[in-house]
Amino acid sequence: MTVIDVHTHMLTREYLELLRDKGNPKYELGVNAAGQDVIRMWDAPFMTLYEPMWDYDLRIRDMDAARVDIAIVSLTCPNAYFGDAETSLMAARIVNDSMAGQQGLRPDRIRWFATLPWQYRDLALAELSRASEAGAVGVMVIANIDGENLTDPAFSDIWREIDRRGLPVLLHPGTPQGVREMNLDEYGLVPPVGFAFDTTLAVSRMIFDGFFDRYPNVKLIAAHGGGALPYLAARLDRCHEMIPACAEVISERPSEYLRRIYYDAVVYSPSALELCMEVAGSADRVLYGSDYPHNIGDMKGCLERVDALGSAAARKVRGDNARRIFGL
Repeated sequence: MTVIDVHTHMLTREYLELLRDKGNPKYELGVNAAGQDVIRMWDAPFMTLYEPMWDYDLRIRDMDAARVDIAIVSLTCPNAYFGDAETSLMAARIVNDSMAGQQGLRPDRIRWFATLPWQYRDLALAELSRASEAGAVGVMVIANIDGENLTDPAFSDIWREIDRRGLPVLLHPGTPQGVREMNLDEYGLVPPVGFAFDTTLAVSRMIFDGFFDRYPNVKLIAAHGGGALPYLAARLDRCHEMIPACAEVISERPSEYLRRIYYDAVVYSPSALELCMEVAGSADRVLYGSDYPHNIGDMKGCLERVDALGSAAARKVRGDNARRIFGL
């Protein structure tokens, strides 16, 4: 059974140097109390930097050890959402060109999600076209684009083009809006709590806003098992039933929309994975992911939890679903 990892990241040293040079004052590269290289947003650390993030030879060795066949790599946060138009486009192109090159070198092991300068409509549309021609199999978007909601009308033309192409979109969290007000710099709270909050808020807003009715061909993959969405599904339905504001746009229950999207298996416990599949409606909507090479990434453990689902469900989650939606 082919194993396809849909949630796994790579970047380049050139990208990091651009972020170091152009990301201030919002983003800062530094060292934490443990002596590790980290990236901070408004003083809140959100990513620890490791050699595997730009070493593809090491990646392939680790994939072999974990029995992962194909990685659909993507940039992580803060993506290309910093600096002026020239900087944002440069960040996107650096990463897209690197990933396209690695796919060319390792066509049996590497596929990739395109990075876009979402803040700049015309540049984003042009880069989407360029990246697609270079072999990108989908698009990556952060759950908030430099603090702006994904449902903002400023992004509608980009979403319309993605919908026209019927592309998969990995919706990955970033450091959430209000990071300073919530004091997420304390205890390193961004990765354990902030990321899940960012995904949950973004997808919930998309549901209530009617996003999935406007763009029915977008194959949205909610990272980290959808954040807290599986746990909150019934609450969203109850609020839709009882709170007029939650039913201003949509007539279907939110849980029906949760069956239209996809989820990765980066949830770290068998019971959470089972709940995710229940809310998704079936194993057809869940995809294997590892979050490698982040420090909490777990290629081996995530695959073991998928395999524990039973052979029929495991086959779908391991790779059959990804083959179908990515056309691999």
